Amino acid sequence: MESLAPKIAPVKLVVFDVDGVMTNAQIFMDSAGEWKRMFSVRDGIGIVRLREQGYLTAIITGAHSEDVRSRAKHLKIDYFFEGKGDKGPAFKDLKEKTGLENREIAYIGDDLPDAPIIAEVGFGATVPDAVAPVKQVASYTTQCPGGLGAVREFCELIIQYGAYAQGAGRGLS
Repeated sequence: MESLAPKIAPVKLVVFDVDGVMTNAQIFMDSAGEWKRMFSVRDGIGIVRLREQGYLTAIITGAHSEDVRSRAKHLKIDYFFEGKGDKGPAFKDLKEKTGLENREIAYIGDDLPDAPIIAEVGFGATVPDAVAPVKQVASYTTQCPGGLGAVREFCELIIQYGAYAQGAGRGLS
């Protein structure tokens, strides 16, 4: 992990994909026709811990679903972009809104729409069952699978080595 520290050190913003990262990539439809996903409480605690340390958080997802919106709201995600099959414009918008440079951003994703952003950010990560092109550009592959600890593992690395590792964060308001 020490070799990753220089990549993680400038990070102030942490961006998450949803399906396959915050979830195990499986979705089902309930009897009312709503898509449903399962999210890990432990992963959620990782995101809360990030925010407590002062990190900004964002989600960029191709999903357009109430369960994802509810999860983002519950976790108090700072920036939320949904229905983004092409994630590039949302990422550009996010950088404009925050004023942050690529080196100050960490991103975790698992599929083709995530690959260009993972390659662009300072610290790009993925999950063990990600598609090959994503694994090729990621700096780190979590040991835990998506939806089952990958987010927490990613968050803990940033908490340990990121810009606010010494507790000098922006604070929560």
